[in-house]
Amino acid sequence: MTKKTTYDVQLLRSLQDIEDMKQSLRRWCSERDYFLFLLGINTGLRVSDIVALRVKDVQGKDHLLLSGEKSGKRRRVFLKPIQTDVEAYTKGMDRDGWLFPSRKGDGPISATQAYRTLIKAGAMIDRTDIGTHTMRKTFGYHYYKRHQDVAKLQEISNHSAPSISAASNSTL
Repeated sequence: MTKKTTYDVQLLRSLQDIEDMKQSLRRWCSERDYFLFLLGINTGLRVSDIVALRVKDVQGKDHLLLSGEKSGKRRRVFLKPIQTDVEAYTKGMDRDGWLFPSRKGDGPISATQAYRTLIKAGAMIDRTDIGTHTMRKTFGYHYYKRHQDVAKLQEISNHSAPSISAASNSTL
């Protein structure tokens, strides 16, 4: 039997931590992986919802309507803060293609591949507490710091109670 390593996944509290992670993704991974992280920390979407996106879902739009894979609830996700990044990343891509195409086969990357990428980039900046949920937690933390509205954060995150939003974002 092999022992599974578990990580206590944390959010990125400081803007410097976020910048360090972005630079690590660009240097050690790829532009695709950098953009996945950027989209994740700016939308709060689950990684399973992010990797399922197609170029046409975001290109030329200031928001997207999404039915969450886990919750099934419809949600409007605003892209305006990263619209320039969206356009730069998707320029020249097939509108019907995957936003995060796999290098193996015709599908998108898997949530597992996204996890491996974030772990690698985190390791390069001496962080062992990075995972896919880091993006969602980081979004929640910074959203709350800006707006001080846990009820709206609960709605955005599709959590069943404000206490879940607060607990998952550590020290709201």
